[in-house]
Amino acid sequence: MGDVADATDMGILLLALMTLWLYLPGFIANTFAMMWGKWLPKTGYGPWPIDGGRVMKDGNRMLGDGKTWNGLIGGSLTAGLLCMLQVAIVGTTFDEASVFVSPLTGSEDAWFAIGGPYLTAYIMGSFLGFACLLGDMTGSFFKRRRGLKREGDVSSKAPLLDTLPFAIMVFLWGQLFLGPSLLASSELLLPMAIIIVITPILHRSFNLIGYAIGWKDVPY
Repeated sequence: MGDVADATDMGILLLALMTLWLYLPGFIANTFAMMWGKWLPKTGYGPWPIDGGRVMKDGNRMLGDGKTWNGLIGGSLTAGLLCMLQVAIVGTTFDEASVFVSPLTGSEDAWFAIGGPYLTAYIMGSFLGFACLLGDMTGSFFKRRRGLKREGDVSSKAPLLDTLPFAIMVFLWGQLFLGPSLLASSELLLPMAIIIVITPILHRSFNLIGYAIGWKDVPY
């Protein structure tokens, strides 16, 4: 656990960047889910809406067609691949001079430390991806209860519900379930709060990029 303490001994800006790097699989799992939701049906499979088309008593869908099993499963598993890539880039050893530390720092005795570093990274990344998409579905559920739906190419008219639930869920699950790894360090709580505040900007930026390269049908 000495490495964990050393990793958090830096300025708040660098610490926020490190936190974003560590949680990157969770933060862009939404984009992966969009890819699976858009591309897999082109092969003749899906989409399979999670709510099965169910309409609630308020007359609105539970989640809507935008939340699919292919997006949830594909997005989560692809987030695992991203975490493996992070480990392939930075390795498994701790480097106190870099913001891009190994996501596996301090995870030697964690529940997800199974079958070597790459499998461990895959489990961690998939876990973060699932947390992200569960948070996103939570936001979608409450949007539907308020009667807020997709609004073409302009806006979803619920920017905070589009962004904050997934960010909060990713960080919450990391803190609760990824101990004793670096991701669960209490020293990351302040940078997490900062990232949550700027998440609407980050999310909008990622979505604009995804829209520009054709991964998303809408820029939000």
